Amino acid sequence: MSSPRLKNRLIGSLPPEDFALLSAQLSPVDMEKGRLLFEPGDPIETVYFPHDCVISLLTLMNNGAAIESVTIGREGAFGLMTALGPRTALSRAVIQIPGSASRISAAAFKECCRRSPALMSLADRHTDALFGHAVHSVACNALHSVEARFGRWLLTCRDRIDSDTVSLTQEFLADMLGVQRTTVTAVAGGLQAKGLIRYRRGVVDILDRPGLEAVACECYGSVRGLYERLLPASFA
Repeated sequence: MSSPRLKNRLIGSLPPEDFALLSAQLSPVDMEKGRLLFEPGDPIETVYFPHDCVISLLTLMNNGAAIESVTIGREGAFGLMTALGPRTALSRAVIQIPGSASRISAAAFKECCRRSPALMSLADRHTDALFGHAVHSVACNALHSVEARFGRWLLTCRDRIDSDTVSLTQEFLADMLGVQRTTVTAVAGGLQAKGLIRYRRGVVDILDRPGLEAVACECYGSVRGLYERLLPASFA
């Protein structure tokens, strides 16, 4: 497995001495699609730094419905809020796109942050970015069309994995957007007819990124700008 410094941009932004402190405690882990990391209320005992996998944070309803609030890839991590002490998960965390990651126990991460002001600052800023991302998602899901949100979601995933090919299932995407699978089929077909994507079974290829950005809602640019401001190395 490649060095986590090369694969996770958040880790890669640390000064060498702070990276050395953290990396001594990291271990690699393979993340299979659909793997459940946390349910709401679970204690967060492990911090994950994605390399090429993508973690989705899902808000759950009493009727079993779920909708995505935050997408985390190699620009970030899950569990950094444990730098301040024990925390419980507020949402379901599940692997959306399979791949690899580095992990560290929450207790070891807290100790690393105690010894590294740079790492503590990174954890604070990343937590702020996730909060801002979640706030934008609330407004986006309430106000914007499925097509616009589909475009935003594809572009966000493309940023997280740095690839124009995004692996997904129709069922999973319907859950992410909070819609029926028939709606996903119709919207994907419309974007394909416009020449923006190629939609195959389990795979979407982005063919025209500028065109897709024109279709996507403003939340894509707003959230990306938030990460670029708080975590300048995330999209370097």
